[in-house]
Amino acid sequence: METGNSSEKRPMSQINVTPLVDVMLVLLIIFMVTAPMMTAGIDVNLPKVEASSVSARNEPVVITIDRLRRVYIDDKYFSSREIRTKLEAIHGNRPDVTVLLKADESVPYGYVMSAMADIRKAGIEKVGMMTEPPEEKR
Repeated sequence: METGNSSEKRPMSQINVTPLVDVMLVLLIIFMVTAPMMTAGIDVNLPKVEASSVSARNEPVVITIDRLRRVYIDDKYFSSREIRTKLEAIHGNRPDVTVLLKADESVPYGYVMSAMADIRKAGIEKVGMMTEPPEEKR
């Protein structure tokens, strides 16, 4: 590469950033499209009720019960024997932790109350239940 009309042949000392900008814009678009898909979590059908929201200062722990009665703590599966031990460990590390319980609407009421009892027995006082707002009739 030559610079100007000089008789010396020396490399150009400028960097062409156009390809770099193109690649970065493509990556930005890819991340913008895929980021919402990565926060999916466990798929459950929440009951639809009108309720006020729960405010939490810290990041709440989400306990999910799916329609097959499998229990997840923040998207990680735990057996029924491990749940209380894990909750006690969480409460030991964060005494002011808030737990949000998210149960599929097909899970029996007694099973949900049993899970709430385990949460309370672990020493966690702040418990909220997650629901979806009802669909508005037109």
